[in-house]
Amino acid sequence: MKETQIDSPPRTIMEVYRSLPEGTLAELIDKVIYMSPAPSYKHQDALFEIAQALRIHLKKENIGKLIISPFDVYLDNSSNAIQPDITVILNSNLGKLEGQFFGVPDLIVEILSPGNKDHDLIKKRDLYERFGVKEYWVVDPETRIANGFELKGKRYSELAAQAGKIQSPLLLSTFLF
Repeated sequence: MKETQIDSPPRTIMEVYRSLPEGTLAELIDKVIYMSPAPSYKHQDALFEIAQALRIHLKKENIGKLIISPFDVYLDNSSNAIQPDITVILNSNLGKLEGQFFGVPDLIVEILSPGNKDHDLIKKRDLYERFGVKEYWVVDPETRIANGFELKGKRYSELAAQAGKIQSPLLLSTFLF
């Protein structure tokens, strides 16, 4: 566990976020810190199945990297730092990967938590759309239904929801889980 020594009190909400202990399940969205409990077994099972399928494709095609949570993604320098369940960074964006990721990922997958569905379906969807995440998937670990959103211009267009399947226009491939 990383110890953080603070010489002076944090002056900004981003400084507060950055002072949290390593591994803390927390995100900063529009200057508000949201904390989460540890995920459930079904959440983790879905996460690893999807991550494995995506990672195999990314490595085979040599088109990018995949990172699973907890991992900080800084969308900006002051108000928004997130920990997506799965982050895909294509080769053209890899220069922004410096221990954490500073920029907008190409594809994000979030696995729903029972008491927090609106957080991923509304708050994060709006955030990712605003920042220009090219593709966003939300997976319900109970039903295995994947709802996708593809950025067209500056707005998300909904993709066909399917059980146990992510059909990615960005990666030109289908991933079963």
